[in-house]
Order: sequence, then C-alpha cells, then structure tokens
Amino acid sequence: MAEPRPRLIRALIYAALSTAIVSSLGMLLVPTISREMDVSVGTAQWMLTINLLVGAVATPVMGRLSDGPHKKRLLLSALSIILAGSVIAAVAPNFTVFLIGRALQGLTYGIVPVTIALARRYVAANKVQFSISSLSVTVSTGIGIGYPLTGIIAGLFDFRFAFWFAALFVITAIVVVFRVVPAGPDERAARVPFDYTGASLLGLGLGAVLLGVSEGPNWGWSSPLSIGAFVFAAAVLSAWVRAALHTRHPLINLRVLRIGQVRLANGTAVGLGAAMYIGLSISSFLAQAPASTGYGLALPVFWAGFVMFPLSVGSFIANRLVRRLSHRIRLATLLPIGAGMMAAAGMLLWVAHAELWEILIGMLVFGLGMGTSYAAMPALIARSVAAAELGSSVSFNQVLRTVGSSFGTAVSGAVLAANIAPDLHPTGAGISTTLEIGAILCMVVFIALLIHTLVKRSRRAPDGRPDPVRGAR
Repeated sequence: MAEPRPRLIRALIYAALSTAIVSSLGMLLVPTISREMDVSVGTAQWMLTINLLVGAVATPVMGRLSDGPHKKRLLLSALSIILAGSVIAAVAPNFTVFLIGRALQGLTYGIVPVTIALARRYVAANKVQFSISSLSVTVSTGIGIGYPLTGIIAGLFDFRFAFWFAALFVITAIVVVFRVVPAGPDERAARVPFDYTGASLLGLGLGAVLLGVSEGPNWGWSSPLSIGAFVFAAAVLSAWVRAALHTRHPLINLRVLRIGQVRLANGTAVGLGAAMYIGLSISSFLAQAPASTGYGLALPVFWAGFVMFPLSVGSFIANRLVRRLSHRIRLATLLPIGAGMMAAAGMLLWVAHAELWEILIGMLVFGLGMGTSYAAMPALIARSVAAAELGSSVSFNQVLRTVGSSFGTAVSGAVLAANIAPDLHPTGAGISTTLEIGAILCMVVFIALLIHTLVKRSRRAPDGRPDPVRGAR
C-alpha cells in the first residue's frame, strides 16, 4: 500500500537533484582540465564523452533493475559508485585516472528513473503525478544550479574542489536515502530474470551511436571511423530490437511503444533534447568567448556559470505551474505548450544574443519550456504502462533525451568547426547558424505536437466521448 510520506518525496527529489548537479560538472571545466592535466582541448572533451557513454549504457540497465524488488539497494549502490567516481576525479594524478572517475559518475543519468520507480511504489496515489513531474525536472534544475556552483568553485579554487564538493553532496544524498526510503525488498515487485543479452546489445549499440556522434566532428563525418561506428550501431541495435521482441522479459518492453502517449513522450524527448543542448552549449560559449570575437561576453569562469541559473529558476516555476494546472489541462497538451516556450526561447537567442540580459531571458524561457515538457513526459508514460514496466520505460525516455542531447552537441560542434575565423574562434555567422538550427528544431517539434493535439481533439469531438486522460492524476 502506498504511503503518504512527504519526507520520502523530498528525499527522492534531493537524491535526484544532487546527482543532476554532479552530472553538470564538466562543460565549464574542459579548458581548465586541458590546461591543468596538459592535454589538448579535444582530448579533454573526453571527460564529457566518457560520462555520456557510460550514462547511456547504465540508464536502461538501472531502469530495468528499478522495476525489481531491490529499489533502495539499487539507489544506494548507484550513489556509492558516483561517490567513488567523484573522489577518484578529485585526486586523479593524471588524465587517464581522471577519466575513470568521470566514467563512474556516468551513473548519474540513471538515478532519475530509479527515484521515479520508488515514487510510483511508495508515494500516495494523489501525490504520484506531482512527484514524478518534480523528479523529472531535476535534470534541468540541476544544470541551472550546477553551472554556477562549478563556476564559483573553479573561479575561487582548484578544479579538484568541484569534485570534492560533488562527493560531499552525494554523501548527504546517501544519508538521506538511507534514513528516509523504506527498507527491505518490494514484495509487490515482479521477480523476473535479467535480460543480459538485451543489456549487452543495447549498451553496445547506444555506445557506438554516441561515440560516433561525439567524435564525428574530430574524426570527420565521412571518415571510416565515423561511418564504421554508425554502421556497427545500426547492426547491433537491429539485433537488439529483434531479441527484445522475442524475449519474455526484455530489458525494455518495445511493445509499449505502440501506446500513443509513450510514442509522443519519446519522440518529444529526442527532438527537445537536441534543441536544448544546442541552446545551452552556445549560450555557455557566448558567455566565455572573448569580446574581440564581436559576440563574446568575456565573462570569467566565476560568472559564466550564472548564465545557466535562470534555467533552474524557470524549471522550478514550470514544475509548480504544472502541479496547479494539471487538474485543468491534459498532460498531452502540456507537451506542445512546453515545446512552444522552448521554440520562443530558441528564436529569441537566434535573433538577440549580443547582450547578457538577452541570454538570461532566453535561458529563463528555456527553463520554463523544459520544466513543462519534462514534467509531462514521464507522467504520460507512468499513466500508460504497467507498474512493472515503469522503470524501464522511463529510463528509455531518459536515454532518448541523452541521445538527442548528444546529437545537439554534435551538430553545434560541427557547425562551429566549419565556421572558424583566423583567430581560431567561431565566426559570428557560425554562432547565428547554430542558434538558427536549434530554433528551427524546436519549432518543428512544437508544430508536430500542435498538429497531433488538434487532430486528436477533432477525432474526439464528433462522438462526444470523454477525454480518457483528463481527470487522471
């Protein structure tokens, strides 16, 4: 029986938020790591790539395991591994050891699906939708908080302090989870064999996709390495789909993709994930680029992180609004609303990014759109699939966000690399083109969602059937 425990909701949100902040460590620190560990910037980028690769593999595995009986043990184990990774990164004597720490921190991507499965199991029925929405937006909220913290710590101290801070944060999360989350196995959870074949195939396939996307700009998109990575990924993922459809208890039940709400959430995850990271990566770059480029704001790392803070504010506000409006507005309607706000933010950044206040407003509107969309996606999935499939279904949605984000990062990197000025900085035209692509992508997602909503509403209208989604909490 679900227990109305407000402390449990807060504990799960804190655990998810702490790991979201840890996952945001990286982008601002790439130049610092390059300098301090005496590696090229391209090599230093692997601190982002390895983190993403491990996250893509770990997330579906953790999602499936969270459907099992040992949810609390899984969450504590994952937090302990993230803690170990943070400590290793903080004390690393060289870049190789540092990458091992960053790889272990990749488990942060799988924490949200585990906390959502715990909320679905233990939180009272009238609090489940709010809990799932709040847990989902911790990703964007964590980015908005993590960037300023990283900037402050890196600006005042050595970069290692950022990872010591991450370790301290994770320790507090472990203590909170240990004390608040119900102990013992979940007796209602299904005990089914783990799909090792599916996990191996999906991990290899996703790893190859993300490796090709992340390293494509460095290898060259037409190079044998890039083409080989994508061909290998296509072959392995095809084998995974065939295996999943013929396995009784697959890692991810692909049959749930037949459900319209699940397809809607997953398609949105890919499109908005790509658009989001185009906007975030370019805004971060604009903040730190020198003024001599004609577009850079030349902010020191101490202040550059604060450019992302409005993103956190917007996500927090959106989550509160979703909570209040979900009684009156269908969750499926919230997706185009959120995408529309992100499209507005993308258009704003495209046409106006010369001043700091313009970027800050763009980040705020981005946060409002992200918070609205990310709150709706897992809630739609949770209402559409059985409890036994929740963890794996939500984790797959999270993986698609990650894949979309990596594509967005790769697109922005490729466009900027093709538009380099003599001073080795991207040209203003390259910046504008990249932001234009992000804005158009947001607009395409928004228009597609709007058409879907209008078509579905017109089909319901003639027979006067009640909306099956409205009223579900």
